[in-house]
Amino acid sequence: MLAALYTVAPAQQASAALAYKFDFGSGSVEAGYTGVRAEDAYTSAKGYGFNTPANMRNVTSSGTGVNSDAVQFVTFGTKSTNTFNVDLPNGLYNVKVTLGNTTRSSVAAEGVYQIINMTGNNAVDQFQIPVTDGQLNLLVTEGKAGAAFTLSSLEIQQLSTIAVTRPTIYVGGDSTVANYYPLDSSVQGGWGQMLAQYINPTRFLVRNMASGGQIARGFRDDGQLEAILKYIKPGDMFIVQLGINDTNAKNNTTEAQFKDIMRDMIRQVKAKGATVVLSTPQGRATDFNSAGVHNAEGRWYRAATVALASEESVPLVDLNVLSSAYFTSIGADATLALYMEGDTLHPNRAGAAQLARLVVEELKRQGLYQ
Repeated sequence: MLAALYTVAPAQQASAALAYKFDFGSGSVEAGYTGVRAEDAYTSAKGYGFNTPANMRNVTSSGTGVNSDAVQFVTFGTKSTNTFNVDLPNGLYNVKVTLGNTTRSSVAAEGVYQIINMTGNNAVDQFQIPVTDGQLNLLVTEGKAGAAFTLSSLEIQQLSTIAVTRPTIYVGGDSTVANYYPLDSSVQGGWGQMLAQYINPTRFLVRNMASGGQIARGFRDDGQLEAILKYIKPGDMFIVQLGINDTNAKNNTTEAQFKDIMRDMIRQVKAKGATVVLSTPQGRATDFNSAGVHNAEGRWYRAATVALASEESVPLVDLNVLSSAYFTSIGADATLALYMEGDTLHPNRAGAAQLARLVVEELKRQGLYQ
């Protein structure tokens, strides 16, 4: 049976009892890690391994130490049985994932997405997950068609013996909301990535499920909403901001269709007892008039989002208007400096942080977060 690699003393954290560290690939195994090669099948005797090792491959990785090699998931998909399985006592766990070489990959566990679109070689991220059936089943998956879906190392830490997620703010959206890697130093940023900077971690965990290019239909139907619905509960919050890509003709989504899809998502989440908050997207950096006033109220199906919040009796963070007021206050040049170079739509890291600040200030103003 797999043994814990170390135990956290009760005086440190009574609920944190178990931790496991895995080094994937055919290279040398780093001290303190359990080595796992692509051909290592799961057995109940050792308590870990691949469910279908024939669908795994050992590959090199450009990282160093534990991240110098990896395994590649040759078959994948959130519902794939080609998973890495670890026997764990039921409870709440933190799972830290380091990928191998890849352009864009997502991480799934228990049949749903856990992390959306990690980019770049040896990208690192983590998530919390309740284990209720004695086993964690994890794989690396799309991302981007044609990418190599690789896993270099995995660290699993028990947080509690109670298999319930902490109070969580789930975030949905597009590229202006999404995570960019490395998370702590990316040039580009999404406000969902930066939100945790303004949230007390003892109050809420932030789970950002936004992804670049996303539309309302895709968020609802392609697995992101499914992942949220699996875990969301009373006391949690779901903030969703879409509309930018829905207005693009190639996505064949009328404003009425957008509104209907968003309404469906609102009702599904509300049925779980959680709070739904709608957000409107900020405008472009160049949405200034000749008087130096920034205004983008005609963009991104904003009117549908505002109307829907009223019709469904859910809070609205009108980030479109809030950001315009802020941009007007700092002026056109300072506003442009908050966007990616040569790009008037996507915020850089500093811009994303300002948008996140505005979101949290509005949540506080409405009494949704203290």
